[in-house]
Amino acid sequence: MNAGTRSGGRTLWVAVRAMLMFTVVLGIGYTLLITGIGQLAFPAQANGSALVSKGGDVVGSSLLGQSFTDEEGNPLPEYFQSRPSAAGDGYDGTASSGTNQGPENEDLVAAIAERKVQIAEFNGVDESAVPADAVTSSSSGLDPHISPAYAQIQIARVADARGMSEDAVAAAVEAATSAPNLGYLGESVVNVAELNLALDESAG
Repeated sequence: MNAGTRSGGRTLWVAVRAMLMFTVVLGIGYTLLITGIGQLAFPAQANGSALVSKGGDVVGSSLLGQSFTDEEGNPLPEYFQSRPSAAGDGYDGTASSGTNQGPENEDLVAAIAERKVQIAEFNGVDESAVPADAVTSSSSGLDPHISPAYAQIQIARVADARGMSEDAVAAAVEAATSAPNLGYLGESVVNVAELNLALDESAG
């Protein structure tokens, strides 16, 4: 075996050892370290920000919107309704998507007009009281939030359906409302899944 062959063999072995070492350190060790830190410091976030009922059942995630409808797709009056979703058949986590339709698209304009009529009738309010987020989907189709304005027009309907006072339902809305980040970035929003779970738990 000449010197060149021996040198090539040593170089190959060094490369293999380096690959194995970095695989163990970065591929396994680093992953376990970050996972451990996440579980210790941020267990809720690390596990998907799951919403868990008093009975211990996972009923959703605070990060993902969901529909509150019956088997035929009709909105349930006892629940606050989410904004429309264009993700699959609606809030499909495997098909996150918006409509990609522009503000002058005829189909979008017609859909918005139809939704405004339906939402106004469902909540017993004038069409002028229906906010934009009630009739338009988010860019992801999975937004768990609605505006306080959309929550407000639903309070009376939810209170009536649940046999609760409007003040009690309004207090639940307030508890589920998040202020803008750092007090000024973005707008206040209401997490619909958290709000509906809180109402179910209070009724139970």
